[in-house]
Amino acid sequence: MIGGVLTDLTLHDFRCFRALDFLPGPGRTFLVGGNAQGKTSLLEAICVLLRLQSPRTSSASEMVRMGSSGFALDGHCQGSHLAHRFADGERSVALDSKPNPKTDDYLSVSRVAWFANSDLELVRGGGTGRRRFLDFLGSQCRPGYRQALRAYEKSLRSRNALLKEMRPRREIAAFDEPLLQAGETLLEARRSLVEILAPLAREACCAISGGNDKLALRYRPGCGGGFREALAESRPEEERLRQTVVGPHRDDMVMEVNGLAASDFASEGQQRSIALALKAGQARHLEDVQGRPPILLLDDVFGELDPCRRNSLLEMLPGSAQAIITTTFIEWAGNTHNDTVFDLSSGTLTLRSPRIAP
Repeated sequence: MIGGVLTDLTLHDFRCFRALDFLPGPGRTFLVGGNAQGKTSLLEAICVLLRLQSPRTSSASEMVRMGSSGFALDGHCQGSHLAHRFADGERSVALDSKPNPKTDDYLSVSRVAWFANSDLELVRGGGTGRRRFLDFLGSQCRPGYRQALRAYEKSLRSRNALLKEMRPRREIAAFDEPLLQAGETLLEARRSLVEILAPLAREACCAISGGNDKLALRYRPGCGGGFREALAESRPEEERLRQTVVGPHRDDMVMEVNGLAASDFASEGQQRSIALALKAGQARHLEDVQGRPPILLLDDVFGELDPCRRNSLLEMLPGSAQAIITTTFIEWAGNTHNDTVFDLSSGTLTLRSPRIAP
């Protein structure tokens, strides 16, 4: 089935862009340019418009062009008109010119799979990046996930603030139940997501590595046994450290390649294969859930791959998906006559080769 298509995007005061109009093609669109020209920021803007969040930062103010008070994004996807504005610390959204729609209605328009060189941190880095990966996927495919995540984070912040101040236990306990309710939802959802991702990522890793690497994923919850029991048993440690020490904020996803811990024993090539396999598995699952592939945003990943891994990754991605790809050079892509190609320099887009209809 044909995937969702972004037909146009307009940016104002977003990152390095004062103003920009972008008209991607329905298939593959390449953004070609040197470093620090705005390629990643343009992909980020697409993600922020469609998903109301950035894969690069959790702070909207960081995305505002220097010297401006806010940014504005506007575009059409799947026949819907989306608008997302941030000004003076406040965000506003509109769907089909109707302000303040239900967030679920807005987010149901399109799903997104994001690929970047920084995905290597999913293998090399700490658990925070892997939790963010699961949260980005869960918020796109699990009803109630986003709400549970926000409720958990809010309760956790309040509870930790009281622990830090050494407030009476009865005040801290007021946040136990909302923390437990939201946390149990997250624990079960993340466990299920890892179980679904495991065979998809294993298949993708095997294909990308030419059959050399066998990837295994395992969910490691941030509490042993039940969350309620673990929270009660952790009180002495909480009082000593003055923070909540068990729960989904301590979750992780363990990765092994050929039976060994990927973070410790995988080569850089293997780590790259694992990171790409996780994202390919994410795209496959989103396609299964939605019935059509997500929009693929690929930030300068193909130029870093050898020809074998590059071609294998292309074969693993949904062929009918709209893919917007940034790269410093395009020669690796072969025949691009049916693709849309833009040059991006100093925040200015120039159409090089429009798509030719077959």
